[in-house]
Amino acid sequence: MEDITTYVDQLNNIDSHLFQEMEEYAKEHRIPIIDKDSLTVLLELLRIHQSKKIIEIGTAIGYSALQMVHHLQDLKVISFEKDENRYQVAMRFRDNSKYHDRVTFVHEDALTANVIQENDYDALFIDAAKGKNQSFFEKYTNYLRPGALVITDNVLFKGYVLHPELAPKRWRSLAKKVQAYNEWLKNHPGYETTFLNIGDGLAVSSKKET
Repeated sequence: MEDITTYVDQLNNIDSHLFQEMEEYAKEHRIPIIDKDSLTVLLELLRIHQSKKIIEIGTAIGYSALQMVHHLQDLKVISFEKDENRYQVAMRFRDNSKYHDRVTFVHEDALTANVIQENDYDALFIDAAKGKNQSFFEKYTNYLRPGALVITDNVLFKGYVLHPELAPKRWRSLAKKVQAYNEWLKNHPGYETTFLNIGDGLAVSSKKET
């Protein structure tokens, strides 16, 4: 299966020296990054949607942001990261790439930042503190154009959303919050949402035109 995974990654042009180095760093330092299946779906959704301007909540080490601009030539990303060390690592990887002019990393808490002024963004990718998904959604969808996409990662939270009471005690409250977010998102009057059982779960929401 490992050989098959490598083969599929090569077909999808996911791997490069830069991304291999980032994956090794994330593994060594136990920093979560988007899994390969979710990444492939994310990239294909953005490609079909023809997204050009993206807001990302949760830079980590910059892996998903750099993958997006690597695969989508006309795309630009602004990404928020409040952890100082992760931000610095992301900046190092970005500055060692050829994409430094298409990716902006912002070292601020996304919920208190006031960096974005335009309301013409094509997509929002939420991949940060899971318990704050709804707050991220409510703040940053104000900057999206009609027809824009919102993609939320980790909406299945290791399967604990099914029965939060069965989650380990330290994760129980968070599992309940993710479950509540999914229910809220499912019933949101301004968005059509599809939930995908890929990776740790993706929610794909499309902003209604009216």
